[in-house]
Amino acid sequence: MSTLPAPLAVLGPEHGGGRLADVLPSALAVLGVPGSADPLGLVPALAGVRRIAVLLVDGLGWYQLPTAAPYAPTLAGLAATAGRPIIAGFPSTTPTSLVTLGTGLAPGAHGVLGFTVRVPGTDRVLTHTDWAADPSPLRWQPVPTQLERARSAGVAVTVVSRPEFDGSGLTLAANRGGDFRGAAGVDALAATMRAALTAGPGPTLVSGYHPDLDRHGHLSGVDSTPWRIAAGEVDALLARLVDGLPSDAALLVTADHGQLDVPAAHRFDLDTDPRLRAGVRVVAGEARVRYLHVAPGAVDDVMAAWSDVLGVAARVRTRDEVVATGWFGPVPEEHLARVGDVVVICNDTYAVMATRTERPMASRLVAYHGADTAAEVTVPLLVVRG
Repeated sequence: MSTLPAPLAVLGPEHGGGRLADVLPSALAVLGVPGSADPLGLVPALAGVRRIAVLLVDGLGWYQLPTAAPYAPTLAGLAATAGRPIIAGFPSTTPTSLVTLGTGLAPGAHGVLGFTVRVPGTDRVLTHTDWAADPSPLRWQPVPTQLERARSAGVAVTVVSRPEFDGSGLTLAANRGGDFRGAAGVDALAATMRAALTAGPGPTLVSGYHPDLDRHGHLSGVDSTPWRIAAGEVDALLARLVDGLPSDAALLVTADHGQLDVPAAHRFDLDTDPRLRAGVRVVAGEARVRYLHVAPGAVDDVMAAWSDVLGVAARVRTRDEVVATGWFGPVPEEHLARVGDVVVICNDTYAVMATRTERPMASRLVAYHGADTAAEVTVPLLVVRG
């Protein structure tokens, strides 16, 4: 880990090491799904594997592994012997990453371009984690998932997640194509994933999701007591999944993003500073990456005001400039308006709150993510075969 960039270093999309979008295509290549590329090179290492479980641990960034190690010895051992860092993508936030994993595509193609985004043609802000049926998930996220590809090739596909996520817009956008199984808590998640993995004789893909580490990081901070307990629960989950893994099976463990604690002195509030509100019609994104949809003709003034107020705390860019960096991949015309006219990407451990217009809890969190620092975009890939 000593050769990695410093945690607060800003990475670009060209940073090497594989991508979260590569995980399921490579898994499908192992399972023999026609037309599947293997960008992560898993096929040689997993020759003979016919069952694959993919577990996403929300908030388990690569840079958090040393912090978790004292409370998660199984995780630490797997990271040392079977792990490598990959890049989740940008914005480094749960909805974007879950759909990137599920589709095997960069955000521009699938269109889930942030934690919250403006619905084009309206002033409505869609929160992807609270999304039901409007807009239609199949229209908002139009590309097939890797799970659908697997199922059409004869693979038995199961999705295991919290019961309350069944049928949600985000679940349909990221994981349509799999049979949903609800599982609340570590024990139920492990048992349900194991049961689905061993249910039949044919090729099998199981996708599991565990949210608690991220939740406790947000509420209490990375390396807080609740976070340490949650890291221990992740360890117990991994131990149960690895123990007795069939000889023709493999477990892939990854994450959607890392986290950074944001101190009070590094927080700006766009709702209490009139300079940051001038010319701005709709604010979306999240605290580390803000999408600003501005009044006609106000782009230059808004950029100047935000640059003056935030200074070294953030990079203030136009939509075209951010798209041109390549983080989103190609962005079709119908998805461009989901990105703000102006995009504000926080540096270091700074964040921009919206204390009046967003849910009160959002501004009381301790840890955040979303930007393009190494600690936020770099996640593990652990590959364990039975």
